[in-house]
Amino acid sequence: MHFEFSTATQIVFGQGKLQEVTAHATEIGNRAFVITGQSGKRAEKLYALLEQDGIDTVSFQVTGEPTITSVYNGIEKARENECSSVIAIGGGSVIDSGKVIAALLTNSGKLIEYLEVIGNGRTIQNNPAYFIAIPTTSGTGSEVTRNAVIKSTEHKVKVSVRSLLLLPKLSIVDPELTYTMPPAVTASTGLDALTQLAEAYVSNRANFLTDGICRVGLKRAAHSLERAFKDGTDIKAREEMSVASLFGGIALANAKLGAVHGFAGVIGGMFDAPHGVICGRLLPYVMETNVLAVQKRASASPVIERYEEMASLFTGKTNAKLEDVIQWIHDLCDVLHVPHLTEYGITQDDFTTIVEKSQMASSMKGNPIKLTNDELYAILEQAV
Repeated sequence: MHFEFSTATQIVFGQGKLQEVTAHATEIGNRAFVITGQSGKRAEKLYALLEQDGIDTVSFQVTGEPTITSVYNGIEKARENECSSVIAIGGGSVIDSGKVIAALLTNSGKLIEYLEVIGNGRTIQNNPAYFIAIPTTSGTGSEVTRNAVIKSTEHKVKVSVRSLLLLPKLSIVDPELTYTMPPAVTASTGLDALTQLAEAYVSNRANFLTDGICRVGLKRAAHSLERAFKDGTDIKAREEMSVASLFGGIALANAKLGAVHGFAGVIGGMFDAPHGVICGRLLPYVMETNVLAVQKRASASPVIERYEEMASLFTGKTNAKLEDVIQWIHDLCDVLHVPHLTEYGITQDDFTTIVEKSQMASSMKGNPIKLTNDELYAILEQAV
């Protein structure tokens, strides 16, 4: 077996660790470009800590998913204010925006040139500006991934900027920042984390390091997501979901994902549907399809055994089978009040476009077996 493993330069995890941001940030400089979500409330403590250390800040808000336009505006504002570092405190959209803004502060050219699929996939040559990622949700794991997902409203697709250089120099994962997440956001982001771990575990690029990370993350997500959804003040559940999210990000960055995310990026670009909701609704059908495809075309694959191990991790039953984990995911989606995809306007008329675009998605390359167009159609028919 051959594999590589990369992650953020430094990860600081724990309750209240935001307090130590300036102690760990060795190259923050005199002026930081601070990116937040629509509400900057969770960043108030960060601003106070930076001010206390004499660091000037320039604020920038990301409302909704990052688009080519919003990221471009952020790059221009950071350049105009001569910011020496970038700090992103928020969900995956905020952190992905921060990665690209930090990179384009030190690399020439237009953003579109660096985008995959719709751009040139240009290589990032220079080290980005010093970048700190501080997640306030438990889902994307973007604080330890090497790509940033940007939405092109013109092309109706989500695409990535991808480079090892995008990995943050410092990631602070403080579960306290997730306490105020609303139940719907807890559900969606949590399902994203769960799906990332599940897909990385059966990926054709999985390795010994990611296997261990996935097992730990899957068990914690399975035992904590429902609790965090029902009681946002459950400190233990919030901490375990923060671990699951972090581990999901590390796993996907080093082992790739699969068909669920191949679909999710495309559907999210075409429709205004939460990423985690798409993942949760697709996951059981992709699992079942993968198993059937492996049984037909790659019977020597260890995938079925891995899904059965996943069933045991999710259900707590040592003799659990594939059908048990599929039912468990369906039940979880019901408990989390996850809407069906039809509620976002997806119909059978969209299937051809979704399948065609999904087959070209980078995540599909990590699926344990290549699925046919007919198999992908069947997944959509069940999920929608």
